[in-house]
Amino acid sequence: MQRNNHNELIKSKPEYRKDDNMDWLQLKSGSDVRGNAMGTHITLTPEIACALGTAFALFTAAHCNKNISKVTISIGRDSRLTGPELLKAVAEGIARTGASVLDFGMCTTPAMYMSIITPPCEPDGAIMVTASHLPPERNGLKFFLEDGGLEEKDVVTLLQQASAVKPEEYKSAGAIRQYPFLEKYTDLLAERIRKGLNTDEKEPLHGLHIVVDAGNGAGGFYAALLDRLGANTQGSQFLEPDGRFPNHMPNPENEEAMQAVTRAVREAGADLGVIFDADCDRAAIVDGDGRAINRNRLIALISAILLNRTQGITVVTDSVTSSGLKKFIEKHGGNHYRYKRGYRNVIDTAIRLNREGVDCPLAIETSGHAALRENHFLDDGMYLATVLIVEAMHMKQCGKTLGYLIEDLQEPVESREIRLTITDEDFRNAGQNAIAKVLDYAASAESWHIAPDNREGVRISFDLDGGKENGWFLLRLSVHDPVLPLNLESDVMGGIHYMLTALYDVLRDVTGIDLTALQQSLRE
Repeated sequence: MQRNNHNELIKSKPEYRKDDNMDWLQLKSGSDVRGNAMGTHITLTPEIACALGTAFALFTAAHCNKNISKVTISIGRDSRLTGPELLKAVAEGIARTGASVLDFGMCTTPAMYMSIITPPCEPDGAIMVTASHLPPERNGLKFFLEDGGLEEKDVVTLLQQASAVKPEEYKSAGAIRQYPFLEKYTDLLAERIRKGLNTDEKEPLHGLHIVVDAGNGAGGFYAALLDRLGANTQGSQFLEPDGRFPNHMPNPENEEAMQAVTRAVREAGADLGVIFDADCDRAAIVDGDGRAINRNRLIALISAILLNRTQGITVVTDSVTSSGLKKFIEKHGGNHYRYKRGYRNVIDTAIRLNREGVDCPLAIETSGHAALRENHFLDDGMYLATVLIVEAMHMKQCGKTLGYLIEDLQEPVESREIRLTITDEDFRNAGQNAIAKVLDYAASAESWHIAPDNREGVRISFDLDGGKENGWFLLRLSVHDPVLPLNLESDVMGGIHYMLTALYDVLRDVTGIDLTALQQSLRE
């Protein structure tokens, strides 16, 4: 894997300066703020972070209908090299409005939200400095209020307000103090394990061997928690925070990362392996048989656990989940509701369905963002891992591994993702035109079946080799980039080549779309 020269990145950092002509909205990434914070092209500077701190303090005061001097904001960061400087800037931006700051230091994103609803801390809002799984030179900010993370429209408002901040107008000095909230968050996880195992024992995990891979992010403390609860964590790795991420990217979707934790589990002879991203809002596992459980497998596993408790529940996922997963959920007595990519989209849909009377305890993306109703619909990788560890303990007592729960999950023979670059300046319109052309063709093509739950882009299933709907593709417009991601799965060999050929015949004359990646896949 090619790695960045981190020393060179640090040395090349120019003097920070605020560019009054910059497009602040370029920092918007879904419901987060993200940018380059290190290197030769910096877009997220301490000055910008400071202005965002000021804007969020004012935004929070208005939201809570409080005098700014009565507002408290908690802040934290992951292990990135630029984290301390950006966190300091955020704190200063908040304090100069007169609001107070609780500085958690290194923390996790889920813990930032939990601080708002956990006595006696209970700040009015929270900011996490992180760029999740992205490379070391990237960083960002995530914002929380009592009712959850900010929505995209709120982030737009926040960026607009931050761009207009004039530091000279804010000369107050709110208090900034250190606050060890991570200890309380850790206790909450310990309580969940004891509750799940229905015990008050000091070491309820005695006899369970768990390998933790924190990817040098913020989650290394989880191994210490498991130790305290009696688990054997021998073989755990990359627990020390290191913002260079020297061993592998902290990303449960990354193949190298999953291979690393799988190897560690096998070498240690462990019952289970757990891996987190840098800020611990995503997770994946490896079972005792050395099988990586992420993406569709992870969704199937947590769905099976919930369905063993309650039949008839609905599971909300993003749009790229497999047809085999849908069959699995329905076979086990549940309902599968696909929605758009983006963890906020999935979570908001689950919340809406519950309000409409649908029993929906889980919202989960294939990326590993998993939000459980029992945990305030907070996408918390550590909470998910905790629920799975409880189940792993139950399974071990029966002489089985977690993988037993998903033995009947049908997985594709072939799968692929291709990203088609949109070259047209108006990339959204060009992308939608391409999707519309596919939809128009599919409406009259005998062998093309438009998915009944097509809620993003166009999802088409095919009857391959005499089978029934045993192959599919999804073509959609990326949320942020001038790209059309194309996901394909087939239950028969050669199915992907067949579907790519059919799709290329439809798109070959479309303008504004670079089909080179599709053509290369056809030649493979």
